[in-house]
This record gives sequence, structure tokens and C-alpha cells, in this order.
Amino acid sequence: MHQPRTFFTGLRGRTIAAVLVAATAATLGLAGCANSDKTSATTVADVPLPTEIPAGTKLVVADQQERLQSVLRLSGELDKLPFKVEFANFIGGPAILEAFRGGAADVAPVGDVPPIHALAAGQDVPIVAAYQTSASALKLAVAPGKTATTLADLKGKKIAYAEGTAQQAAVLRALAKAGLKTGDVQLIRLQLAEFLDAVRTGQVDIAPLIEPNVTRLLRTPGTSLIPDSETTGIYGGLAYLYARRAVVQDPAKAAATRALVGAYVRAHQWANTHQDEWARRYYVDIQKVSADDAQRIVESLGTYTFPHLDQALIDRQQATIDVIDGAGELPKKVRAAGGFDLRFDAPVTQAVTESGAAFEAKAR
Repeated sequence: MHQPRTFFTGLRGRTIAAVLVAATAATLGLAGCANSDKTSATTVADVPLPTEIPAGTKLVVADQQERLQSVLRLSGELDKLPFKVEFANFIGGPAILEAFRGGAADVAPVGDVPPIHALAAGQDVPIVAAYQTSASALKLAVAPGKTATTLADLKGKKIAYAEGTAQQAAVLRALAKAGLKTGDVQLIRLQLAEFLDAVRTGQVDIAPLIEPNVTRLLRTPGTSLIPDSETTGIYGGLAYLYARRAVVQDPAKAAATRALVGAYVRAHQWANTHQDEWARRYYVDIQKVSADDAQRIVESLGTYTFPHLDQALIDRQQATIDVIDGAGELPKKVRAAGGFDLRFDAPVTQAVTESGAAFEAKAR
């Protein structure tokens, strides 16, 4: 068995910049491969998903906050993978896309919005697995001294906004639900890491937050949240695992990705059944949050369930695309169907069934 190992852990500053420069340079040399990916994208579904993993096979996983690496390792699934795994820790979807573009990474965990921007940018990175967390995990936070108790109160407000993130889609859905347009508010473009300080210091009036930042916000006197009864439906709670098209077309890497998808499901089911251990060993020990905050994070996410890779999931993704496109936030119209490899539903189904995990309910 090949032993998994980690490299580029905790990339920051110049280190990540160097990786992205290298990835961009590699893009120039791989232009022919990229064109090949696009011409083959419509025919890959006709090719059976391989199962044989030759010796020497390797996948490079572009992780974020060491999260996938940690759940795989802590659950014991990482050591069971019959191929070499290397992890590169990146900050955000755009950095991962650069690594994909240059062939420097093979597979990555991501939210539901980055794959949309990937499609709009012409990147062929099909989704191969998904999980669902609580749709109420995201809250619309209100700055001290500001009043907002309904979505209609967003009119005229300064709202923290980050393109290519689930928070972007949440803000746009909130505006649409209130019958507002982007021109009715001030979208303040920030990095996600800046949202908490921006709202609690009044640089913005509203910010979409998830735990532990929700709890941290409410420690600031005068802050509040728009009630869940108002914000129902603005956040999907959906996350994906996606890969470069060249990876799912390569027999060895496709077979390895198939095995990784099964491990991805089983590892998150382990987190479901070991919530206290997951909170302590990942959020406290690795992410260095307090024990109380770790518990709040785990509770806010709820139980991981797993959607089938099918037309229902494609339709959900298309609805998110339509929200972002309808707000004029995409350079071109894209179709969700081009961003999935439905062959991977088989290993998802097998892993969910055998691990005792639950499929995501269709009605949502």
C-alpha cells in the first residue's frame, strides 16, 4: 500500500503565489490537453468507470484548511487508499482553479458556487461527489446600531460580498426573495476572512456568516441576526468534490478517484457518528478554535447526508446558476449538466449503503 503524504501544508503569501505562477506557466504547455478535455467532455459518460488502480498511481488533492485530509486521516480512510495521495492546502476556489488549470492538482473539495465560476471560465472540472449539511447554517448578521429584521430591510444596506462563494449565492437569493435587485443595495466586495470584522465594526451593515463567526459576532454588543424564518431558502448547505476532466479520463486516476469518492462518503459518515471526537481533533487541535466554538460548528452543520449524482442534483445546481446569472454576476450563461460526471453515482451509492450513511432527501 502506498503511504499518503502531505506537501504545501498551510500555503500562505509568497509560497502560494509561487505555486500559482508555476500552475499558470504549466497552463501554456498544456493547452493542447485542455482542448482535448473539452472535446471529450460530452463522451466521457459513455466510457465505463475503471476500477483497476495500477501501482504508482497518485492523486494530488487541493484541500482547504486541511479539512478533507483531516477527516480522511482521523476516520482511518486515508490509510486504506491503495494509491499515493498528496495534499496541497489552498485558500479559496480561485487558487484551486489555478492549480487545476496548470495540472498541479487533481481533485478538490469545494462549495456549490466555485464549480459554477469554473464553468463560466471555461474550466472542465466535473463534480464527482457531494454532501449536504444544514441549510440553516448560514446567518445574515447585522452590524451594531443597524436594524434589519426582514429581508426587505436589506434595501439600501451595505452588504459583504465575495464572488465565487456560497455566500455570494446566499446574498443574491436573499435579494431575490425580498424582490430586490443588486442595485437596491451596496455590495461591498471583500474576502470571506474579512466578513466578521467588517460587520462587527460597522464597515458593512450586513454579512453572511457561518459558525464560529456567528457566535463571535454575537459577543459584540448591539449585533443581531435576521431571523431564520426570513432567511429560509437562501443557503443550500451543499458541498462538492470535483476533479479535472483529464483525471476522470485517465484510467488509473479515474479508478483512484472512484476509491477516493467512497472514502469521502465513509469519512464524513465517521464524522456523523464521532461528532465529539471530530470537533476536538479537527476544530480544536488543528483549527485552534475553542471547545465551545468547535461544538457550535459541528451542531450548526448537522448530519452529513449524500445526494445522488443525478438529474435532481443537476437541477439544484442549475437553479443556483440561474440566481447568479440573473443578477448579472456571470460572464456567460452556463449549463449545470456540463459540470458533473454521473458515473460516480455508483461508488457514492455503494459507500452510502455500506457505511450506514443517509442519502439526501429529494424534496428540498
